[in-house]
Amino acid sequence: MSAHDIRSAERPPFDAILQSMANYVMDYDASQSRLAMETARYCLMDSLACALMALDYPECAKLLGPVVPGATLPGGTRVPGTSYELDPVKAAWDIGCLVRFLDFNDTWLAAEWGHPSDNLGAILGIADWMSRKRVAEGQEPLKMKEVLEAMILAHEIQGVTALENAFNRVGLDHVMLARIASTAVAAKMLGGSREEVLNAISHAWIDGCSLRTYRHAPNTGSRKSWAAGDASARGVRLAMICLTGEMGYPSALTAKTWGFQDALFRGNELKFSQSFGSYVMENILFKISFPAEFHAQTAVECALALHPQVKDRLDQIERIEIETQEAGCRIIDKTGPMNNYADRDHCIQYMVAVPLIKGSLTADDYTDAGAADPRIDQLRALTTVKENPRFSSEYLEPAKRYIGNSVQVFFKDGTRTEKVSVDAPIGHRQRRAEGIPILVKKWESALAARLSPKKCALLNAACADQAWLEAMPVHEFMDLFAL
Repeated sequence: MSAHDIRSAERPPFDAILQSMANYVMDYDASQSRLAMETARYCLMDSLACALMALDYPECAKLLGPVVPGATLPGGTRVPGTSYELDPVKAAWDIGCLVRFLDFNDTWLAAEWGHPSDNLGAILGIADWMSRKRVAEGQEPLKMKEVLEAMILAHEIQGVTALENAFNRVGLDHVMLARIASTAVAAKMLGGSREEVLNAISHAWIDGCSLRTYRHAPNTGSRKSWAAGDASARGVRLAMICLTGEMGYPSALTAKTWGFQDALFRGNELKFSQSFGSYVMENILFKISFPAEFHAQTAVECALALHPQVKDRLDQIERIEIETQEAGCRIIDKTGPMNNYADRDHCIQYMVAVPLIKGSLTADDYTDAGAADPRIDQLRALTTVKENPRFSSEYLEPAKRYIGNSVQVFFKDGTRTEKVSVDAPIGHRQRRAEGIPILVKKWESALAARLSPKKCALLNAACADQAWLEAMPVHEFMDLFAL
């Protein structure tokens, strides 16, 4: 519980958590972990692949561009796959939205969940604009190495904060962690002092929080696809405000009654089980096989393995049994009508039914047209979901952090398939060697669908070479994505 006397006007020291975040972004050498830097390169490729793929969906494209239609900012940040040049705040919004829209970017599962690559909106929004500004002023441009370092820092702040603090259990949405991480990193990238970075982080914590309402039935909706862009843009805005000298709020977390812990965290103290380093980027979960809420990724793998055995016997199925983790039971076990994309890609029964039927799962399967196949709802109605205690336990073990699921199909004649279980999805660190070639293919396919062969060749070459990419000016890199 918070301890400060609300009658006292004596200004306390900054909360320890705020200080540790500020010290981390100001002092930590993110490049010291070559594994983290290499993983950040793959994360960049994966995230931008997701962004380019999202442009195929009008529901996403309609959200992009200047706040005032027709407004341009020559020398502004480029939005990948478009012709937009925007101020860094709206650019952060657009890039964050693109990366996140299909629910196909990297993810992090702990006490809280989230998608640390959401912060790439803020990072590229700032970095491209700064690089162009520097060149215009006769200075050296910003290099992609600084982008990769910033990604490591943002991933770490968001992911370590999520390890022991379940914001979802008090009704708050995990995009607030993207706002906090984006604010911290943006303030550092803009050249903020330790005090300015600290002030900015305090603002991020007191800035209000999205409710998880829009991620859950019966209110599940499309806001989940652009909430990350909104959060990363807010991070940039807060950072820019605080670099004007705007004051901070030292007990933003611990102030009695008014602080975050009392006002929004039900009086619980925020807990941190480890210090900030490069752990999150090194262990990030890539969503590289199919766009599906990550608690269901291994369930989809199980369904794909069973597809050959059931595809010709769909009308003979009596029931389907899914075993999942406690978190999976809590957020993606759904019944009733699936009203939109967001409902469908957060319903484990739906995400298992499609690959059982088709032998695949793509973003198109969540559209109204994809959902029109009556067999999907027929199989959903035959599906039961229950918790497997082992899956729940291994989900939380630091050395494992598995996301286990099992699927078994029973037929009306009394026969059944084997129970297929998968502990770690293909995007898990334990399956990196298997997963990276698929990630690269995802990247190459996304580029080829949107950009010229010449640009594709340059981007493929640069992103295949760590040293080349790190030395590349940010604005030159971003120019390759512009239409």
